[in-house]
Formats: sequence, C-alpha cells, structure tokens
Amino acid sequence: MTAITPAGTSRGTSPTGAPGSGPVTGPAVPAHTGSRGTRLLGWAALAGLALLLLYGLVISPADVEMGDAVRLMYVHVPSATYLYVGCFITTVASALWLWKRTPGWDALAEAGAEVALVFSFVVLLTGSLWGRPTWGTYWTWDARLTSTAVLTALLAGYLALRRLDLDPDARSTRSAVLGLLLVPNVVVVNRSVSWWRSLHQDATLARIDPTIEGDMLVALMVGFLAIGLVFAWLMMHRFRVAWLEQQADRVDLDAALAARRAEVFPPAGAAGHDDSEVPA
Repeated sequence: MTAITPAGTSRGTSPTGAPGSGPVTGPAVPAHTGSRGTRLLGWAALAGLALLLLYGLVISPADVEMGDAVRLMYVHVPSATYLYVGCFITTVASALWLWKRTPGWDALAEAGAEVALVFSFVVLLTGSLWGRPTWGTYWTWDARLTSTAVLTALLAGYLALRRLDLDPDARSTRSAVLGLLLVPNVVVVNRSVSWWRSLHQDATLARIDPTIEGDMLVALMVGFLAIGLVFAWLMMHRFRVAWLEQQADRVDLDAALAARRAEVFPPAGAAGHDDSEVPA
C-alpha cells in the first residue's frame, strides 16, 4: 500500500523517477472509506433493521409479564453480544500487536474498541429504558449494570489513551496493554448475575430450556442478524479510517525526519556560496 500524503502526493520518487529524492503527484487520497462491498453490506444492514422493526413492533406479541417492554430485548441482547465481540477483537488484536508489531493489528484493536463503545452505550440506554417499567427505576447499582458501566469506562479510557500526543509505537503499546483487560472484564459482566445477587434476569437463550419461543424467538434472531450486519459495517469502515490515520502519521514522521536531516546535512550548493569560484 502506497503511503499517501494529505496533499495527494506519494513518497519515494522524484519527478525524474529517482527513488527517495522527493514527492510527486500520485493518486488522490480517498474521499471516503466505502467500497462496493461496504455499500452492499450497508444496504443489507438497512434491510435487516427494517425487518427487525417489522418483527419487533408488529409481528411479535407483547410479553405476558413485561408487556411491550419486551420489544427492547430484540435490540438490547444482540447489542450486548456484539459489545462482547468488539472487546474480544480488541484484546486479541492487542495481544497480536504486542507479539508481531504489525500495524494492521493495532488498527483492528482501535476499531474494535471504538465500535464496542458505541454498542455499550446502546446496551446501557436500552437497559435503562427496560428497567423503568420492570424495576421501577432507570438505574440501580446492580451487579450487571455496574460491571457494564465499568466496562464502558474502560473502553472510554482506552480510546482516550490512544489520543495522547505520544510516539506512535509507545502509544500503541500502552493501549495494547490496557486492551488486554477487556476480555476479563467481559467475563465479569457476563457472569455477574451468577456470582452476585442481581435484579437482572438470567440468560434467555444460553440454557437447556430457553424461556423464549415462537415469534418472539424469531424477532430476537432477526435482531442478532440486523445488529450483526450493522456491527460488521461499522467495523469495516472504522478499520479503514484507523489504517489511513496510521499512514498519515507515518508520512508526517517521515517529513519531519527529512526536514531535520536537511537542517543537519544541507544539500550541496545551499551554503550561500558558489564552490566553483576559486580566488585567483
């Protein structure tokens, strides 16, 4: 992949074609991160969301106990699942970055954390809306809610660390170390209803006798499909943005190093006198 400067020039060749002697006009920086594949995926995600609205609001019946509040589950449960997936991606990519030092793993870790943070807000919002008619309050310091809030804070801290003005390698390394903590926190969130007394209900699907069936089960499966397509679409775009940001950082660093070398070792003939004139 050719590194592209913000002005739309590529490094490594001069107007005469000599390697490393200056910038030339190259392919323009992409105006967006889209492609034919992401556009198709985006349309599929929109179709999935439309189908989810149909099943969640029209076809699926209200619950006997929770009433229409059960419809929030079709978004809440899949969003929580893909929150876990995003954290898992970040932890694995962080470990691979620390091992191989490959820029792509670092970009994938950043993308996973940012998308996971978006889904964590969706989880907290839908959970609060569900809790008001069920528990009588939008928020309580329940084990599941508290551990999810801690995970959200950890994701926010990870992304804040990535915005510090540090050497890129040092910043990536520190972020990767923090990223390793995400999966252990996901385990705490997932098992919190079993380890501590909690108002939150137990697992709905991950059991021998699921407590959901019929049109409600179909609506939940449609929710997993639609939210999964949205997750994949966001991940692809955010990874490409992270990759382009890395290339821009490298171009800026190379330009700064080249400027510093020019100050220390000026090119011949730039010292303010003509060496070809020899006094008689």
